[in-house]
Amino acid sequence: MSVDLTSTSGRTILAFKAGRAFRRAGTNFVDASPTKGAIILTNEDGLIHFMWKDRTTGEVGEDLILFPGDAKLEKVPQSSWGRTYVLKFESSDQKHFFWLQDSSTRRDEEFVTNLNRTLADPNIIAIWDMRNVYPASEASTSTAGTSTPQPSTVQPIVPATSDSTPAGTTPEQLAQLRGIVSSMTGFASEDELWLTDVLSSQNLLPLFQSHPELLPALFPLLPPELIPSSDATPQQVVEILQRTTNSPPFRSAVAQLDRALRTGALGEFVRSLGLPESAATGVGAFLAAIAEQARQEGAEERMEED
Repeated sequence: MSVDLTSTSGRTILAFKAGRAFRRAGTNFVDASPTKGAIILTNEDGLIHFMWKDRTTGEVGEDLILFPGDAKLEKVPQSSWGRTYVLKFESSDQKHFFWLQDSSTRRDEEFVTNLNRTLADPNIIAIWDMRNVYPASEASTSTAGTSTPQPSTVQPIVPATSDSTPAGTTPEQLAQLRGIVSSMTGFASEDELWLTDVLSSQNLLPLFQSHPELLPALFPLLPPELIPSSDATPQQVVEILQRTTNSPPFRSAVAQLDRALRTGALGEFVRSLGLPESAATGVGAFLAAIAEQARQEGAEERMEED
């Protein structure tokens, strides 16, 4: 059985064979999973998806949305055989471990270098050494019977974080941020802005209290265990939202968006929100564009009512 690894909803940028490795509980060692897999980078509506896909079943085991400059794949120096890598993040302490599975090591550095160049700037063009290039189908497909080299030993690593929350943000989180920021027009004129300051609990909770119409739109985006019941009191709702906006996943998503806006590499993404490309030139420009969009939509609604 063969699986087309390029069969994704976005444009595939690159793909190469890699398995996953998992930290052994209570130790600083990782165990390499023998499952045949691949790391795939795709571009979907201006967002980079870092995926790990099972080459036998086609099932996607990891799908992280990464902002430019926030993540990097690094070799684990403690790895005795040299093919164990860790995906690290600037905005969080999360770590995802992988091991390269191509039958030859000659392209390991080339794959990792091009992946990291793309994670830093999605608009770059990968540079390949034509002397090493395999047939095109070999980089994107594989059969279940293909021999995959196995690591001979368990690899010692630096301590991994105990927080199991995924580091990549999701489209739902981005939609949540967009809905919240659209009401924060007062911040658009500041010279030095950080989204982590703007989207703090101190700022968001008064906003929720003064704009209760936002709350129904936010509830479906909360984790199931945090969705308020229909008989929840206003104070209980505030406590739930405070817990959410103080949570590591939310703070990580805000930090990633802040960092990405400072790179100027989110032009396609901001256009998908109906914003001008200039909104991707910085945090202040992003907030100003959202404030202007909210102002125009409000004016249109008033005209319709008249």
